[in-house]
Amino acid sequence: MSGSIAEELEELRRQGLHRRLRPVAGSQGSRVWMEGREVLLLCSNNYLGLADHPLLKEAAVRAVERFGTGSGASRLVSGTMELHEALEERLARFKGTEAALLFNSGYAANSGIIPALAGKGDVIFSDRLNHASIVDGALLSRAKLVRYPHNDVAALRRLLEANPTPGRRLIVTDGVFSMDGDVAPLRELVALKREHGALLMVDDAHGTGVLGAGGRGSGEMLGVTGEIDLQMGTLGKALGSFGAYVAASRELVEYLVNRARSFIFSTSLPPAALAASLAAIDLVDSPEGETLRRRLDRKAGFFREAATEAGFDTMGSKTQIVPLLVGEAELAMTFTQRLLDEGIFAQGIRPPTVPAGTCRLRCTFMATHEDRDLVRAVAVMARIGRELGVI
Repeated sequence: MSGSIAEELEELRRQGLHRRLRPVAGSQGSRVWMEGREVLLLCSNNYLGLADHPLLKEAAVRAVERFGTGSGASRLVSGTMELHEALEERLARFKGTEAALLFNSGYAANSGIIPALAGKGDVIFSDRLNHASIVDGALLSRAKLVRYPHNDVAALRRLLEANPTPGRRLIVTDGVFSMDGDVAPLRELVALKREHGALLMVDDAHGTGVLGAGGRGSGEMLGVTGEIDLQMGTLGKALGSFGAYVAASRELVEYLVNRARSFIFSTSLPPAALAASLAAIDLVDSPEGETLRRRLDRKAGFFREAATEAGFDTMGSKTQIVPLLVGEAELAMTFTQRLLDEGIFAQGIRPPTVPAGTCRLRCTFMATHEDRDLVRAVAVMARIGRELGVI
């Protein structure tokens, strides 16, 4: 290893920004084995607890037995299997659109969709707290990137007026912001995109399966699903499987098939992930899915209220993602380690994921968490928070 790489790694350690992998054993349940002992998991995106649900596991096993383990090629070569088409049709019905298109991950979706839709001469308007994959997709596009203050509709209006273009204008936002747990003002964004002739794309990775009466996401919750031009989401969070999708008009989907490089040049999703995702959507659409969403909302609400009463800043969270503001990176990681010592895994989040000075514990909840575990978690966090001077 060259000296410069070693020096950079040492500097990351010095600043409290060095990262390392923390393997967990077993499935992504509310409790996992980690470093030889059982811990309470408070940082998984397996919101409905579907990642080890019997119906998803059975569907995946049956798919492997019938279709094998891999698709063999990209979709435009020989990698389109009947399960790909079945899942896309099911996703389109679920999201209320004409069509849908699968991608291999949320990152692949955003880094493929955005450069396909916008290029030189176009303007992308992106919320300042959007996910890194949106930022990277915008940079890859070579379109003009205008970042507006977080959820600031008035500022976005001014920026739209100040950036006229004969080309395409694309407004992109997270539906649920992954590090803050708040929700985009989609009604107002819909009005702005109509007024200025823009396309609106919503990354609903953390809303799919969770928000809205039917679990269809932030657009359903706010009553504007039919007004969003591109609804992107993932299959690996609340839906418990793997991959991503975009739901849109048939014309837009056809365009992306021809222009989205991350779709064109990737071997397609394997049968097991496709079958598990189909089973997950059916489950979300069922009475069991409704029960799981209610349970998740209650558990996240309890923790948010109890953490606030203890003195933590939960940063405006309104969803199953509840950050606890800590401040500096080293302090956040000390907090994480102290919690691990007590059998609680809540990951500290640092730059570049969040701005400097806003490091936090990103706590996420599952419908399968036990109430007694959450009561204990709040008490332990409050004690450690006081000892570290966070609260």
